[in-house]
Amino acid sequence: MNSPVNAHIENILLTVLVQLMVIIAASRLSGALFRRLGQPLVCGEIAAGLILGPSLLGGWFPDLFARVFNPSVSQIFSIVSQLGLVLLMFLIGLEFDFGHLDENRRTVFSISAAGIVLPFILGFALGRFMHGQLGLGGHWLNLALFLAAAMSITAIPILGRIMIELGINRTRIGALTISSAAMDDAAGWIILAVVTAIVRSAFDPWKLSWMILEVLAFAAVMIFAVRPRLIQWTRTAARSGDLSLNSLAILLILIFLSAVCTNLIGIFSIFGAFFLGAMLYDQHEFVAAVKRRLSDFVTVFFLPIFFTYTGLRTDIGTMTGTGMWALCALVLLAATVGKFGGCALAARANGLPWREASIIGVMMNTRALMELIVINIGYDLGIIPRSVFFMLVFMAVATTYITAPLLRRLIRGSEVESAYRTQELAGSRA
Repeated sequence: MNSPVNAHIENILLTVLVQLMVIIAASRLSGALFRRLGQPLVCGEIAAGLILGPSLLGGWFPDLFARVFNPSVSQIFSIVSQLGLVLLMFLIGLEFDFGHLDENRRTVFSISAAGIVLPFILGFALGRFMHGQLGLGGHWLNLALFLAAAMSITAIPILGRIMIELGINRTRIGALTISSAAMDDAAGWIILAVVTAIVRSAFDPWKLSWMILEVLAFAAVMIFAVRPRLIQWTRTAARSGDLSLNSLAILLILIFLSAVCTNLIGIFSIFGAFFLGAMLYDQHEFVAAVKRRLSDFVTVFFLPIFFTYTGLRTDIGTMTGTGMWALCALVLLAATVGKFGGCALAARANGLPWREASIIGVMMNTRALMELIVINIGYDLGIIPRSVFFMLVFMAVATTYITAPLLRRLIRGSEVESAYRTQELAGSRA
């Protein structure tokens, strides 16, 4: 006979299993539908997370929503989502190719700098304005710094997928864009880590200085002491072209240990996992072996949970009145003008024609997954209220969904048209 404790655990497990089935099924179906509509798979996965949230499923079928997404297990999904995010950020770190930064340095640097500085300034100004307009508590500088950091991010993994699907990843424009995006993201994560440290230090200069010193010490130890030994181990671990179970276990311990370090420093655990991945970006055989072991499971299992977890926080009901929607439009405008405008103008100033410069601007304006990670951090820090969270999710989704349709129009008559037509022809034959 089952004890009451076992029966309670079974009830919780049943709720979790039902949620997992709904999340994974909705993610795959929505992803497949969006692929047919000419959008990247991840756009459909993001849509599935939003559909399952209170804005749609919760608004249309509140009873069903309450049964499926029972709040009694919300903490379980919060932890699972964060665990998946740690693994995902490690994989994103592995995908960084710093070799791009050696090519066309002047053009890449100017595009990247414009794509950081202008969005940061606009985000900072908008954050200060919105803090007063919304009557938020706490210091206005928290929101201003966070919006500035959030608007500086480019979603390089999603951008890479879009470029590959359009066949322009190996073109000159593709190389310039991915190099600029890589520099943007490297700077963006540093900015975000600093902003997180500032917020968590409560503007205490001694506490902030100590946290920054700890981050620098962590980075120095990882680069100069840990990396050489890790490289030796990775070459042994990937010698057969695949990771053994023992090697996979060691890798997971290393990922979690790096996450623990940054957690103890006072910034988020994901920074440690990302840093570990970025340190190993040039170990190509090891990277390929890791992706074969981890990538599919993280993509199919953990990523939909993260998108759904974000969707559950995104509530259109917080957007009351035309004033809130006006602020939402202002967020979208500032983000687009900052990223698209800054990068396109920088590309044009370096001698690229307007059409090619616009292609770069559109691609650099892609935010998607990276932006969702950033705004969830802000929400967890208590900086972003639910209304602003909705605005930023709306901005992230809009800037991502518009990328592929705009690119298809801009590519016509540009220097990358032949590469796009070749890819289109190959796709029609497949």
